[in-house]
Order: sequence, then C-alpha cells, then structure tokens
Amino acid sequence: MPTDTMSAPEAATFQFEKDSYFGFEIPFMRYLGLQAEHIEPGYARARLPLHKSLTNSRGDVHGGTMMSVLDFIMSAAARSHDPLSYGLATIDMSTQFLSVARTDLVFEARPLRRGRSIVFCEGSVKDTNNVEVCTARAVFKLVALNKD
Repeated sequence: MPTDTMSAPEAATFQFEKDSYFGFEIPFMRYLGLQAEHIEPGYARARLPLHKSLTNSRGDVHGGTMMSVLDFIMSAAARSHDPLSYGLATIDMSTQFLSVARTDLVFEARPLRRGRSIVFCEGSVKDTNNVEVCTARAVFKLVALNKD
C-alpha cells in the first residue's frame, strides 16, 4: 500500500558497523572513500572527503563521482524504512550540476513517495561552505532480499 508523501524523518534511527554502508559492503563506495554517516526512516547522509583521484582535469570533483554517490545515498534513503530487508535497482535518475565542487562534500537524500515496490527520492550535495553544488531525483525498485 503506497504511503503519503514523506517530508520529515521519522523518530527511529539505526546503528550499523562503523565501516559498513548502512549494513552492506559496497566496494565501489569504499574505493571512492565515502563515509556513511547517518540513516533513519526517511533520511540518509554520507560524507565524501576530497581526494585528487576524484577530480577532473580542472581539479573539480568529477560529475560522475557525485552521480555515483547520489545514486547510493538516494537508494539508502529509499530503503531507510527497513534498511536490511531490501536491495534497490535504479530505474531513472536525473542530475543537475549547480556549481563546481572543490571541497569535502556532504550528500543527503530523502524518499518523496514510497509504494509497494517503487520509491521516488531526491538528493543533494553540499560543499563545506554549505553551498549546494548538485541535486538529483531518482526512481528505484525495491528488491526484497532473501534472508535465508
């Protein structure tokens, strides 16, 4: 049964092993150096320290880096109601680059609407000066994980 539009994080929070990505091992996010910081129903946040290997020829954080992390953080928000029971498949993602990024970055995401198997999310990227450098919206398919 679909839920109404989700605007504010609910009360519960989850605790996971320090080095996990909200309960999962995701080698590509580890390769990028992403630090998963917080997840609760309706919200997920991660931090990406600036590293030269993540930049383009001008020294700005590469757009593909931000898109990859946005895909991850929005998928985490999409499953934030029950983080260990679902995997996600990205159906669609739209990204808008607002400014160059040259500092550590904070990624935040929220589900906008969740149905039985489809979740609509939005995400943002801010630099250390709290300037929003990138936004995105995505649609995900929830995939129940076999817990056997």
